[in-house]
Amino acid sequence: METRRAVVRPRHPRGTEGVIIVKAVVWHGIGDIRLDDVPEPKVQEATDAIVRITTSAICGTDLHFVRGTMPGMAAGRILGHEAVGVVEEVGSGVRNFRPGDRVVVPSTVGCGSCSYCRAGYFAQCDRANPGGPQAGTVFFGGPEAAGGLDGLQAEYARVPYAHVGLVPLPDSVDDAQAVLLSDIYPTAWFGAKLAEVGTGDSVAIFGGGPVGQAAVACARLQGATRIILVDGLQDRLELAARQHAEVVDFNAEDPVVAIRDLTGGSGVDRVIDAVGVDAQRPAHGPAAEQADERAGQDRRESRQAAPESRPRGDTWVPGNAPSQAARWAVQAVAKAGTIGTVGVYPPQVETYPFGQAFMKNLTLKTGNCNHRAYLPHLVSLVATGALDPTPLVTRWPDPVDAIEAYASFDRRESGWAKVALEFGGEGGMPPGSGEHAGSGAATTAGGSRSTG
Repeated sequence: METRRAVVRPRHPRGTEGVIIVKAVVWHGIGDIRLDDVPEPKVQEATDAIVRITTSAICGTDLHFVRGTMPGMAAGRILGHEAVGVVEEVGSGVRNFRPGDRVVVPSTVGCGSCSYCRAGYFAQCDRANPGGPQAGTVFFGGPEAAGGLDGLQAEYARVPYAHVGLVPLPDSVDDAQAVLLSDIYPTAWFGAKLAEVGTGDSVAIFGGGPVGQAAVACARLQGATRIILVDGLQDRLELAARQHAEVVDFNAEDPVVAIRDLTGGSGVDRVIDAVGVDAQRPAHGPAAEQADERAGQDRRESRQAAPESRPRGDTWVPGNAPSQAARWAVQAVAKAGTIGTVGVYPPQVETYPFGQAFMKNLTLKTGNCNHRAYLPHLVSLVATGALDPTPLVTRWPDPVDAIEAYASFDRRESGWAKVALEFGGEGGMPPGSGEHAGSGAATTAGGSRSTG
C-alpha cells in the first residue's frame, strides 16, 4: 500500500523487536488508567492517516469509562476523542491531505459516502462500525460497541476515513482554540440545534461543564435572547456569568422554581441537557429536600447505571442521581417546549420522565453529535474572531501528569473546567498565537493559561 510520510521530529526509541514506542493514556479497567508506552500506530487501510498529536484533551465522556457508567471497554484501549495535530502519513486513498498539514480531528467517525453521512448524520454512518449498519456511533477511545478504536490521548493516532475525518486548520486558529472544536463546541452547537434554539428564545442549560459552557456561546449565536445556566459548583457558575449567562446554583435554590420565577411562571422555551448520567443530587438548599425523598430511587438508578463502579475515596465516583438533570429539564421547560439532550445516557439507563413530558406536549431530541457536519463552520467562526473558545481551557498539564489531571477533573476541583494535554512538537500552535486569539465576542473574555 502506497503511503506518504513526513518525519518532523526525532523518532522514539525502538522496542526490543524494533517497534517504535510512543506515550498514551490507556484504560486498564474501571478505576484504572495509566500513562503507558505503546506501539506507534500504522496505516491499515488506504483511507487512513497517521496524525502526530500536538494537543489532546480530557472529556467528561472519558470519565464515564473510568467511573464505570459506560460499559464495554477493552483493557488496553487508548483513551481520548479530542485532538489537534499534524498529518504524518496518509494512505494511498487520501487525496486531500498530505504530510505536514495541520488538522483538527472530529470525535466521531464517518465514511463520508453512505446515505447517512451524505445527509450530515456522520454519527450514524453505515460503514464505520465493524458491527454493521445497526451498530451505531463510532468514536475514538470508546467501547467495543462504538467501534473499538484507539483514542487520541497519545503522541500518534490512526484516523480512519481521513479524507472525511480530518478538518484543515488555518494559522489564525491556535491549538487551544482548535482542540475545543474537536468535540466540545460541535456538541454544544448540536445541543442547541436539537433544542431548536431560535431568535428570541429563552434557554436553560443544565450542566456547567465544558459542553454546558460552550452551549452558552452556541445558543447565543443561534439567536437566544436569555440564557440560564444551572450548576452546583461556584467556579462553573462564575465562568458562565462571565459569559453573561444568568446562573442558578442548585445547592442554593430550587432550579425549577428559579427558572419559572425568571420567566414569569411559564418556564424556558428550550432546554439543553449537558449533564447526562453522572448527575449529582443537590447537597443542600430547598432542592435537596426533594432529592432526599427520592434517595432510594436514586440509589437504584445508580446501581443500574454503574453496576461495577470502583471508587477510590472521592475519585472515580459515578453520579448519585442519574435522572436528575432529565427530570429538572422536563419540569423547567415551558409547555410545548423542546429539550435537546447531549449529556451522555448509556444504553443501560432506562429511567426518563416520559409521562411528564407527554402531558406537556414536549419535543425531545437526543443523540451523538455529528461533529463533522458542524466543524468547518465553527473553524471559520474562530478564524474570523466571531468565537473564541480559549478561556474554557483552564489547565494545561504535561502528558506525564495526565493521570493526576484525570483525577482532579473527575473530582470537579475548582479551576479544572477543561483540561488539555499538550504533546508539543513541531507544528503545534501554543495558546494566544492565533491571529484572532482572545478576540471572540461570543464567549467569555480574558482567561489565562495555567499549568497548575
